[in-house]
Amino acid sequence: MAIDSDYVKSMATQLANYEVQSALTKANRNEANYKAKLTAITSLETALKTFSSSIKSLKGTNKSVLTNSATFSSEGYASATVGTAAIAGNYQFFVKQLASAHQVSIEGLSDTDVDTSGTLTIGQGSSSFNIDLSSIDGDGNGSNSLAEVAAAINGATDNSGVKATLVRSNGTVSLVLASEKTGVTNAISVSTSGTSGGAFDAALTSRRELSAAKDAEVLLGGETGMLLTNATNNFDNIIDGVSLNFTKAHNTGEQPLSVTVGRDDKATKDNVQSFITAINTLLGSFDSLTASGGESSERGVLAGDSSIRSVESTLNKLLRTSFGGSSLIDFGISADRSGNLTIDAARFEKAIAANPEGLDKLFNSKDALLDSIDKNLAVYTSGTNNLMKARKESLNSMLSRVDDQFDGIQKQYDNYYARYLKQYTSMMQTMSAMEQTFGMF
Repeated sequence: MAIDSDYVKSMATQLANYEVQSALTKANRNEANYKAKLTAITSLETALKTFSSSIKSLKGTNKSVLTNSATFSSEGYASATVGTAAIAGNYQFFVKQLASAHQVSIEGLSDTDVDTSGTLTIGQGSSSFNIDLSSIDGDGNGSNSLAEVAAAINGATDNSGVKATLVRSNGTVSLVLASEKTGVTNAISVSTSGTSGGAFDAALTSRRELSAAKDAEVLLGGETGMLLTNATNNFDNIIDGVSLNFTKAHNTGEQPLSVTVGRDDKATKDNVQSFITAINTLLGSFDSLTASGGESSERGVLAGDSSIRSVESTLNKLLRTSFGGSSLIDFGISADRSGNLTIDAARFEKAIAANPEGLDKLFNSKDALLDSIDKNLAVYTSGTNNLMKARKESLNSMLSRVDDQFDGIQKQYDNYYARYLKQYTSMMQTMSAMEQTFGMF
């Protein structure tokens, strides 16, 4: 009888598998469970972060669910930022002149004309800074160049907002100084002390004004109206709750710019609807992940998870809470039979017309609905030790332990296989020897 090596290996494999089957089944079950929960937690984390982003887009400085807007009689003259406190009305503006930044050119100089001693003082409004001409020789050749003067101005730590640039044309170089800010108060002045009084001083004295420093001048009420001035073209709160940035001046005799400020009900409703969509999407994620299951539906991976139910409970409680004397139901927003929020358009429009400030207080006041939701969700998604991160780290740790278990099971399998392989080989050898002995008879 010859030894059947395939039979020996097959039996060793079957018996070794039987020995580790229980442990392997348990490890596979745990791995599948942990992976499913990790996928679910990751999905939930994504849903929470997406919802938080939606919330943040509706809250913050100068943001509100309640939207006011400004419309213009002509395009190109101005843009507007309208806050919730803006008072509806129509306003006329005649833009006499726009604000401009001061810019001067120092011409007719060569590098050899720049003094190597003394002080160059550059002023701007009530501020000024000094350039020590004896310390700006960057290449150490014993002389100063226009490039080194420009570099010293731009690199001055106390520079009040003046930029120096070299402009070249037909072999000549001019030093151009430009204010970073518009307005008369930011006009540039130049003076020297301790210099030779030569070509450098003369060029500074005879500098050319390329652009005058001007304040913006706007007439409220038309060309003969009340004069409003500002160092920039952006008039912050020129009307309560309305900031205008003017971009084009009128010519004499032109019609003034008419600005109509009013509530934008469509944009307001769109903002509320975006909130409703975001909350319904999040609550839908909760429901699918924590579903109890039944004959026609599968049990959710996170069914019975107390921390997830806690989030859902908190959100539902906040949605029913009154803030600033108003609640969602006051504006026609309620939950349907499936738990999704819906908006009654007619009730919403009527409530907005009667109490627009109430909607702003409900959603956007400090510690109101959006603030409260954001703060309650932050513990789950924000910070280095948030709960979603902790849950994922815990599950990854469990998966790592399962991997160790698989390694241990494999070692056990190898030992069992080697033992049974040896035993069956020995048995086959014994049977072969017995068969040979039997053949002698």
